[in-house]
Amino acid sequence: MNYMFEAGFLGTRAPFFMDMVTLIVVLLPLLLSGTILLAKIGRYEAHKIAQVALFVVSVIVVGYFEYGVRIGGGFDEFVKGSSLPHSFIFYFLVLHIIIAAITLFMWTKTLYFAPKGHFHVRPLEERVSPHVKMAKQAALWINATAITGIGVYALLFVL
Repeated sequence: MNYMFEAGFLGTRAPFFMDMVTLIVVLLPLLLSGTILLAKIGRYEAHKIAQVALFVVSVIVVGYFEYGVRIGGGFDEFVKGSSLPHSFIFYFLVLHIIIAAITLFMWTKTLYFAPKGHFHVRPLEERVSPHVKMAKQAALWINATAITGIGVYALLFVL
């Protein structure tokens, strides 16, 4: 697994695994939009499969990230190359972790309750189901996680 710590491909001082995770984080909101579009056009089974797949891949990516951070020396090792104060980056990271934890809860809750009869009732304009309300909240948290994750990357490896 030495490849993980070779130079990344985004042109920063980040190792390969950080660039890979960051690329996936950048793509996550776009992929999420695609899965939402499936539901909006009535392809509910495809939406369900895509959402579960995206969730599982995201959890695997987080595991890959955590493994890389632990093997790579942890936060203190990665923060050494930044020109910003350690404490600022640390508190921003804590904010990101809090948002990510809420995201995991919200996304899990949305997926768990989706097959329990909380689907759309047509016409959509007349009534929004509890699933849609939960999904909108989860999508906001997913986007916030992506934005703060990109921020952490920038603080550690760009600035």
